[in-house]
Amino acid sequence: MGERITVVGAGFAGLTALRTLRKHAPDASLTLAAPRAELHYLPGTIWIPSGLRSRADLVVPLDDFLRRERISFHRARATGLSADGRVLHTDAGDVANDGLIIATGARFLRKLPGIEHAIIPCEGVDAGEAIRDRLIALDGGTLCFGFGSNPNEPIAMRGGPMFEFTFGIDTLLRRQRRRDRFRLVFFSPSEKPGQRMGDKAVGLILREMRKRGIDTVLGEKPQRFEADAVQLERTRIASAMTLFMPGLTGQAWLDETPLPRSPGGFVQGDAQCRVPGLEHIFVAGDGGSFPGPDWLPKQAHQADLQAEVAARNLLRTLRGEPAEEAFTAELVCIVDTLDRGLLVTRKTGGSRALPPLRAMHWAKSAFEKRYLRRYR
Repeated sequence: MGERITVVGAGFAGLTALRTLRKHAPDASLTLAAPRAELHYLPGTIWIPSGLRSRADLVVPLDDFLRRERISFHRARATGLSADGRVLHTDAGDVANDGLIIATGARFLRKLPGIEHAIIPCEGVDAGEAIRDRLIALDGGTLCFGFGSNPNEPIAMRGGPMFEFTFGIDTLLRRQRRRDRFRLVFFSPSEKPGQRMGDKAVGLILREMRKRGIDTVLGEKPQRFEADAVQLERTRIASAMTLFMPGLTGQAWLDETPLPRSPGGFVQGDAQCRVPGLEHIFVAGDGGSFPGPDWLPKQAHQADLQAEVAARNLLRTLRGEPAEEAFTAELVCIVDTLDRGLLVTRKTGGSRALPPLRAMHWAKSAFEKRYLRRYR
């Protein structure tokens, strides 16, 4: 098989798709199109403020991986797509393909007034370093943590890391023996933040917040952010540092494509990760909108599961075979507190949540090392 297959995006979904394609199509001509030949391991940014991780730990150059797997690299940003999907337009020229997997992830909605006054933790390593530096500079005050969603597609959110930053910073301040100088406040428009993880997980998280003396303001939507405050619908909270995770939407370049879009702005995909109406185009990861339960997560593990299915189904399509393999809806998450971890799993059959355990903290760290080893 010598077909030309292009994967757009060097995140979890993109790289998993490439590994899967190479495994099942040793002779295919594979191209990765991305701005940088680097994997940024965003789940590890929760440990940057404490010094447990640095930029060098979390930014992995992909040159060796690409060479080992015989993958061409097109250093560019996607800018559009031809009407039939066979040509990807980029700011460094066009890339022709016989099959395409879109894995460019999502972007954060920055519509709330004053959003520039908040740090968005999952924007990358820079954000983790900004949080670290801000904490070092502060002698005390109120620290605010919260997350929102996409009003047109409420499932499009990423709340788990906000719990981790909240608990991790609490633990860090205690280790530094200056927790008494700070008030920590968690806010959410939902009365049950983290509901997609299941009722038991929500209960454990809120119980942990009470145990740590972390105040909560629930059931109020944020209205605006200021340099020194968060204004909710009824409550104003003074803030020396605000961490906020907005809802997600699709990447801007998708506006220049014929791809069908969901109400929230994502590429529409089916249970087989196909893009309806466009032959040989598949989507995986945070940038797609898929059928599934109302708790279907936007997280690395789900992106990996979708990417594997997208790659196998694309190869089947190119070979003229039925491509009916569906991805599994599965949430697996360890909410880390810097020294412990709360394990949460959810499948179609139900959910499970364990109270914070030291073993889960080390398990999360071990998983990171094992995951990144394949790309180093």
